[in-house]
Amino acid sequence: MLKTWLTPLVSRWWLSESRLLARRQSAEKARARSGRPHTLHYFHQVDDPYAALLIQILPQISARYEIHVVPHVVSAPDDAAAPERAALMAWSRRDAQALAQPWGCWWDPAPQAPSPEACRAEGVRLAALAQSLDGPAWLAAARAGLGPLWQGRPIDTSAVDEATWQAACASGDRLRRQWGHYLGGMLWYEGEWYWGLDRLQHLQTRLQALGLRRDGQHDLLGPAYPALAFAPVAPNDPPPPVLDFFFSLRSPYSALVTPRVLALARESGAQLRLRYVLPMVMRGLPVPAAKRRYIALDAAREARWHGVPFGCLQDPVGRPTERGLAVLAWAMGQGRGEAMLAGLMHGIWAQGADIGRDAPLRRITEAAGLSWAGAQQALRETAWRQQAEQNRQDLQALGLWGVPSFRTDTCAVWGQDRLEQVRQALWQARRPS
Repeated sequence: MLKTWLTPLVSRWWLSESRLLARRQSAEKARARSGRPHTLHYFHQVDDPYAALLIQILPQISARYEIHVVPHVVSAPDDAAAPERAALMAWSRRDAQALAQPWGCWWDPAPQAPSPEACRAEGVRLAALAQSLDGPAWLAAARAGLGPLWQGRPIDTSAVDEATWQAACASGDRLRRQWGHYLGGMLWYEGEWYWGLDRLQHLQTRLQALGLRRDGQHDLLGPAYPALAFAPVAPNDPPPPVLDFFFSLRSPYSALVTPRVLALARESGAQLRLRYVLPMVMRGLPVPAAKRRYIALDAAREARWHGVPFGCLQDPVGRPTERGLAVLAWAMGQGRGEAMLAGLMHGIWAQGADIGRDAPLRRITEAAGLSWAGAQQALRETAWRQQAEQNRQDLQALGLWGVPSFRTDTCAVWGQDRLEQVRQALWQARRPS
């Protein structure tokens, strides 16, 4: 009971903006005292499509900001951090294809992935160059290697064995682990991590707050998506497009995207289908401590960016999730699924509601316009388990496995960062033929 009471209080402080800003201020004071220049550390994983895109944009970041870029070559994350490795690599290639055009990046890989031997050779080459080239020159050399590596052109692998490769990655892996991360394509600036292209907005706003923008402007480098507005739904319009929303009650990214998904469905006229799945840990897939820590801090940062209340949380793992899904499944049958989902996500992630207890769950249920008596009956039902498993299987059939994920008739994407792609797909579906 004490843990249940303390967890929301501790999480609200730990994930707060005030704590983040205090840590940033402390880091800057320490940097200034040591005489270190403003240094951005980049951790490059040669076989990561997101890293292949990021090294094409980093020269623009380097040119815009008075920042010294230091590259490190790292190996792939271990199995605990990337439990569905084959699926992750396949999805990353697809996702990079969709990201490349809005960001103005090259991405034209061969159908087959780069061979391990070619990746090792390229990694050893870049690790050696990191010892002799400054940041901009190293980025240019890394960019020049993208075509041969990803298009399967001949690369001399004769002088590289596993021991050489491990030695090339050793310092980068050690530093990445020391600073508390596990992925490639990551940026680190004075105590804070930024993943790939998708977190450059946070890095840029931080650098601008420090007065490091060379030209004094405040626009952010980012993807160029066309601005779209949906026309009101007319009586003679064709049936609305379907939008499947795959989510978990324990996923912070699912929580922070839920209000935006509901708003997009209303704006576009799409028929929203709620597709709940059990959390990974409840399906026997453990999440390492470093990953849990980064996700929590990153989700809080993203929630503030999107204006979503977040941070006073109560982990719903186990029985609370089961109870929440039982009532949610019933609410969906009553036509109140969206209201119930919004209440659950807000309650768990912004109000510290322990839905394993009756009082908080009752409050959320009644706020969604439903009776507590009906919810109590729903808590005795088990059909939601079969639906959760069916949703998981349907998600995997799309080539996805994580949440939040989305599917329309023309696209299937993973991640709250990809909601703009969903918007584009729904807009295309609403266009007159």
